[in-house]
Formats: sequence, C-alpha cells, structure tokens
Amino acid sequence: MNIDPILRSLVAVRSSIPEDAFTAETLGTVREGSGVVIRDNGLVLTIGYLITEAEEVWLTTNDGRVVPAHALAYDQETGFGLVQALGALNAPAVDLGDAANAKAGDAVVLADGIGEFVEANIVARQEFAGYWEYLLDEAIFTAPAHPSWGGAALIGSDGKLLGIGSLRLQMSQGDEVADINMIVPIDLLTPILDDLLNRGSVNKPPRPWLGAFSAESNGGVVVMSVAEGGPAAQAGLRQGDIISEIRDEEVDGLADFYRKVWSSGPAGAEIPMRILRNGREAWLRIKSADRNNFLKKPQLQ
Repeated sequence: MNIDPILRSLVAVRSSIPEDAFTAETLGTVREGSGVVIRDNGLVLTIGYLITEAEEVWLTTNDGRVVPAHALAYDQETGFGLVQALGALNAPAVDLGDAANAKAGDAVVLADGIGEFVEANIVARQEFAGYWEYLLDEAIFTAPAHPSWGGAALIGSDGKLLGIGSLRLQMSQGDEVADINMIVPIDLLTPILDDLLNRGSVNKPPRPWLGAFSAESNGGVVVMSVAEGGPAAQAGLRQGDIISEIRDEEVDGLADFYRKVWSSGPAGAEIPMRILRNGREAWLRIKSADRNNFLKKPQLQ
C-alpha cells in the first residue's frame, strides 16, 4: 500500500486547556496528537481526550500550515472526538473502512499527523475496559506500537480508515512483553456521526458516572483514586476500596462493574455498592452524575 497520499489527509492536533479545567490535572493543559480528515469540508476525527475542555485547537497540515480549529464534539462512550477546521486544510477526506471485518493477522498501517507511520499487524480483537469508566466490547490491538499513538489513523490494506489510536499498552507473550496500541474501531462512529455533528452529543440519556478510577485485580475491582468533587468522592469512596457488589449483585471484574453501573439507569441514578475497606465490609450509595456537567464546554473561536 502506498501510504503517501493518505499522509496528506492526516494532521497534527494541538490543544490548550484552561488551568482550572476538570481534566487539566490528569490530562494536562497542552495536549498534542493527531487527527484524520474524514470530510472535505475540514472535519477531522481524533481521539477525544486531546480536545476535552479545549479553549484553543490548532491543526498542522502535512505541508506545514497551521490552521485554527474548533472542538466540535467528544463522545464519552466511544472516545472519539471531532474537530472542525476554521480554515482550508486542502486535504482530501479518507474513506471510512469496515472495521468489523478486520481480523487478527491483517496487515495495517498506523500513521500520525507529522508523517510518521508504523507498518503493523492486528494482534487481537477483544474487550477493553479502561480505568476511567470506559469500555469497548471489541477494541483493535496492533503491534508493533506507534510511539505517537494518540489520534493516529489505522489504515487497512485497502487504504481506508479502520480506527483511531487511543493507547499504548503492554502485552505478555510468554516470557516477553511487547508494546501494542489500542485502537477505537471506526464502525462505532457511523451510527453516532450525524448526532455529533447536529447536536454535539449522541441523542440518548448520558450514562451514570461515578468519578472513580479503578483497576481489576484477581477478578475484583480496586479503587485507585477518585475525581475531586465527583460523585464517588462525595459519597466517601476512597483509594484502596475493593468494590464487591452493585445492587446486591456480585461484581466480576472491571467490565462487569461498568455494565452493572450503566444498567442502573441514566445519569443521576443512585448506585448502592458493597465495598471492602481495611478488611471490613461497608455499603455506600453514590448518586451518579453526567460527566459532561463537570467539563468546560468548547467555545467557538
């Protein structure tokens, strides 16, 4: 596959976030990554954490021009972010591919907005649960890893877009550990794209959000930290707590924890949970929230 024409459609993304933004401490006030042009009018698809609460966004084209942009939308469930260029990018749109048919072993290219790319293979299609209350039923994992993965474009052998780079992880292979990238499949964008463009969000009730950063340990869920001022912190959930039950149902790992919370109703639903703290059991009731209410809204430049 000749990657050169596709590199023209990739841009570097740089955003500035206010110091008092909710995500400033965890994600930083200056964020850099990549994006891919998906419509000829300068609509750019990226990974959402690059533009969450951004007050300024700048895109750098393949030929070095810097173009201002507007953070248009961020979908919490998929992790996708949309940016609208406020000037001409002169970059053709990349066609969206069919990620559902991408399988382990397929040859792919992961390319960023500054012209660097890695020839890779899909090594797995499987569930991914992130510590920030995030879950994909079937993420794409590729190796070798791209060092600048955030917002990078995963391109299939047909030259079409299969997904957007989100993370760099490690995978154990016997006694060896390999770096891999986690990719959000492009198929998740198609059903929500019109909503994101027309409303800035998907037209359905937001999921309940707790503000708990958790990890899986031996099938259990351990709280690593809580967001300051978030629902979990207000209810008294603490670092080190082990979450064992939600609404009298046993929690079986991180993905199961999220599914049980999200099935409790929309944002605002009260989530009763049994925890183990310092060897003692206790019950907490967390009044969930809509995470978007804690975030600064993008302002049109």
